Amino acid sequence: MRTWTDDSNCSYNCSWDDNSSFWSDEPPLNNFPVPVLTGVSIICSFLFLVGVTGNVMTILMVIKYRDMRTTTNLYLSSMALSDLLIFLCMPLDLYRVWRYRPWYFGDLLCKLFQFVSEGCTYSTILNITALSVERYFAICFPLRAKVVVTKGRVRVIILILWTVALLCAGPVFVLVGVEHENGTNAWITSECTATKYAIQSGLFTIMVWVSSVFFFLPVFCLTILYSLIGRKLWRRPNISTRDKNNKQTVKMLVVVVFAFVLCWLPFHLVRYLVSKSFETGSPLMAAITQYFTLISVVLFYLSAAINPILYNIMSKKYRDAACSLFGIKKTTRRTASSVKGGSSPGLTESSVSM
Repeated sequence: MRTWTDDSNCSYNCSWDDNSSFWSDEPPLNNFPVPVLTGVSIICSFLFLVGVTGNVMTILMVIKYRDMRTTTNLYLSSMALSDLLIFLCMPLDLYRVWRYRPWYFGDLLCKLFQFVSEGCTYSTILNITALSVERYFAICFPLRAKVVVTKGRVRVIILILWTVALLCAGPVFVLVGVEHENGTNAWITSECTATKYAIQSGLFTIMVWVSSVFFFLPVFCLTILYSLIGRKLWRRPNISTRDKNNKQTVKMLVVVVFAFVLCWLPFHLVRYLVSKSFETGSPLMAAITQYFTLISVVLFYLSAAINPILYNIMSKKYRDAACSLFGIKKTTRRTASSVKGGSSPGLTESSVSM
């Protein structure tokens, strides 16, 4: 779970003593009833199967089929790679849901899996933003976009975005680590969480704000971009085949962005609640934060699994390529644009016969 902490300030079996030490000699293994944990594990396992399958398919289709290697699809395949890496962190996340103490896997793995997840989080939002900017230029300034927006430049931009995302996630190596409670049972109470140094120095709060900026600022930019794109497209009197394809592409991307916002908003709300629980030390705040954290875990992995589903629902070209990938023969009707050599920019192309 991407809160940099296990939110263990209060649990069902914890108790406060006169010295404000809340752990008993035998700390609880988890904060939630077993039926709740079982349900979350089943849902996450299903999302794992769907997400890994769908994102691998997306990458393979872009690699295998030349007509799928558009600039739009390069960004979508980069997002699919980010989602795949996120799913690699799921086993450790589920372990922490079931048994947040003790942490058996060492300090390096604690830092590394949180770094990978954080970096992929930043990479996803940066790729969505860059893709939206590319679509804005392609639709509003098509002649200039043909010269400026090329596959080679898009690949370079994607590499830069990944570099920026990983660099911005770098402080996680200082922010999290394996912490131990004082006493004879220090190993038993070890956990992968935010370090005391990060909390006391204010670094934890700073990273919460950085994470929020990475979310809310791009969302604001995306709102403006798609408003301008929609105004440009839907005000044109003559609707060409390219305009229809662009509309379908924009509709799909708007749905992808909307799903992203819905899935990640609780995630950022949890981080804010976690920082407040550290400041106030309130058991009630900590208990509320725990359940919000559990919900955000499910939505976090839903966001990594839902994009291929949306592509399949809204893109005929994606469905055709998927059928071809699995060896399913499917005839498609060639439109006038395909006969003349026309093509649309993204997965929503309907004129290409596989």
